[in-house]
Amino acid sequence: MATNAQVRSKSRNAPQGPSPFAVAGDVLAPAKFTDPMITAKGEKRASVTLDNLDTLWFATGTLCNLACANCYIESSPTNDALIYMTAAEVERYLDEIAVSGRTTREIAFTGGEPFMNPQIIAMIEGPLSRGFEVLVLSNAMAPLRRHEADLLRLKDGYGDKLTIRVSIDHHTQNVHEAERGANSWAPMIDGLRWLSANGISLAAAGRSLAGETQEQARLAYAALFAGEGISIDASDPVRLVLFPEMDASADVPEISEGCWDILGKTPSQQMCATSRMVVHRKGEETARVAACTLLPYDAGFDLGETLAEADRDIALNHPHCARFCVLGGASCSA
Repeated sequence: MATNAQVRSKSRNAPQGPSPFAVAGDVLAPAKFTDPMITAKGEKRASVTLDNLDTLWFATGTLCNLACANCYIESSPTNDALIYMTAAEVERYLDEIAVSGRTTREIAFTGGEPFMNPQIIAMIEGPLSRGFEVLVLSNAMAPLRRHEADLLRLKDGYGDKLTIRVSIDHHTQNVHEAERGANSWAPMIDGLRWLSANGISLAAAGRSLAGETQEQARLAYAALFAGEGISIDASDPVRLVLFPEMDASADVPEISEGCWDILGKTPSQQMCATSRMVVHRKGEETARVAACTLLPYDAGFDLGETLAEADRDIALNHPHCARFCVLGGASCSA
């Protein structure tokens, strides 16, 4: 099974040096996040029940046209640790949803760069034809632009049921390119302009930069979108998602059952209460279900081949559970 230490091949335009979004602080204590039931302090670890499968994610593959400085899934032009998902595999899970009577609202696709997958249009159109909302994450660069005619056709047929969420790591070119590599800003902006001009339902995803408040970031993104003629409401947290940064090696508190009341949060607010992700790891015979979009490789979060098997409680036994979801209050879904 692949790991997050997967070695990436850097392209000549890949960023050099540390990511501007690197997490500062102490190194994670080795005793933390080792026991799925008990924290390092001896407290009962918090867990989350699947309340409803609102969003089912598919990892289309880890191949990407970019090699970012701090990609949680280690996507790159050569990393195929997650092989290309197929339309037939997507249909198998949609069939399971139909038979089970689940009230799933949204089917979402992430990568890698989803538009590099040769079957991406069929994978998008399948759930749209069944009445699902579809969300596709993309960098809006050349791989997406090769599918302009199909995207316009899908927009004409399904309207706002299809949304493209574009990654804009920061509202400034220099920070964005420090993460994504030289010459990655202009084609991304051009892709956003094309999507917006053609009326395709559009969202954006950025990252929280140290020292910058959410309000400051949203105002700056709003100015960027207005100046570029891009129709995204930066004040809407669904249309502009700002993610906390992740680093599994940096220290973060573990989440015990007692933390819910202390933090004023509930298990139902966490991403794994409403979503799962299907992955196909290189070397495995079939696609499998992971608990979370953030943990496609971790064996402790592999839940089996079917959605029925994946309908079980998730112990918050990973730094991402704490930093991104509970303390960061973030979710990859809308």
